[in-house]
Parts: sequence; structure tokens; C-alpha cells
Amino acid sequence: MKVLLVNGSPNKNGCTNEALKEVEKSLQQNGIETEIFWIGNKPISGCLGCNNCFKTKKCFMNDKVNEFVEKANEADGFVFGTPVHYAGPSGAIISFMDRVFYGKSNLFKGKPAATVTSCRRAGGLPAFDCLNKYYTYSCMPIVSSNYWNGVFGSTKEEIQKDEEGLQTMRILGNNMAWLIKCINCGKKEGIDFPNMEKKIFTSFWKEEK
Repeated sequence: MKVLLVNGSPNKNGCTNEALKEVEKSLQQNGIETEIFWIGNKPISGCLGCNNCFKTKKCFMNDKVNEFVEKANEADGFVFGTPVHYAGPSGAIISFMDRVFYGKSNLFKGKPAATVTSCRRAGGLPAFDCLNKYYTYSCMPIVSSNYWNGVFGSTKEEIQKDEEGLQTMRILGNNMAWLIKCINCGKKEGIDFPNMEKKIFTSFWKEEK
């Protein structure tokens, strides 16, 4: 059982990483293998909607997205972390996730996911809600904690002073470990993910008479 924790900050060892490490500790204490995946600090292009990934199962732009998608095959759960930029997630992680999720829903359905935000003062909830939309569209159970998953501070040292935020991270890790183990036990008893209906696309455009 393995969880991929994604650091969506341009700073590899900053506040977002500090929050993810706290989640990671709880997962490891519960016997879950972990890996923190940094999306890097190079520009990540947004999705072009070319639909090539529907055929090849990977993006034609060979960058961090394809590297992550390969790892996602073997993962049982995901934690996506982002700093807060103007009350939203970082632009890089939005571009990253647009391409990670587009045309690849089979990689993610039924696998638990969670969002972690890091901000100095405000804007954490809009960023938190934004990333959660990817999971609800992809049939992924969302893992919660005892508060919305965020930490506060401008430096790693300030994050370590946010006792409530760190506790939220630890509980999130424990809850994700529990859910992954429950899903694994269910599979052993023959309880598989429900068969999916063919996707229906409803158009609200009407022809003129």
C-alpha cells in the first residue's frame, strides 16, 4: 500500500513540504509506504485539449506530468499539497492536475485523495475547494481530518508553531491509512469498485426551430 504526496510549490523544501511531511509521518506509522513527489520549479504547460492522452494514456508533453502518471499506476492514495497564491492554488499545480486527470480517470477512480494547503494568513479554503473538484469528478473518496486541511505560516519554523495545523495533518494521515486498509480488506473479500456506467454528456444547447 502506497500513498503519493504531491508538493505543488515551486519551493521544494518550504511550507507545503513541511505540511506533507507531517501527513507522511502518520502514514508511515500506519505501515503505508510513501513518496513525496515535487512538481518542480520549471514552467508546466496547461492542457491543450488535444485528446492525444486518450489514445496513448500519457501526455505528448514529456515532463513531470508523465513521470507522475507512471507512479500513479502503483499508488493506492494521493495527497496534493499547494501553497496559496491569491486565494487559490499555485498556477503550476493547476496546470499539472489538469493534465494529470484529463483522459486518465481509470488511474484514479476508487483511490482516496486529499488536499493540503499552506498559506500565510488567508485564502486556504478557496484553494482547498478548488483541488477537491478533481477528486469528485474522478470517483475518488475524499479523506477528511478534524478541520480543513491547512497549515499557516510564512516559513517552516512558523509552520512548526501551528500546533492545530500539524495535528490536522497527522489526523489526515491516520484517516487516509485507515481508509486505504479498509478498501484493501474489502478487495480481499471480493468487494470491488462498482461497475461504471458509460459517461453521459448532457448538452444545454438547443436547435433553433
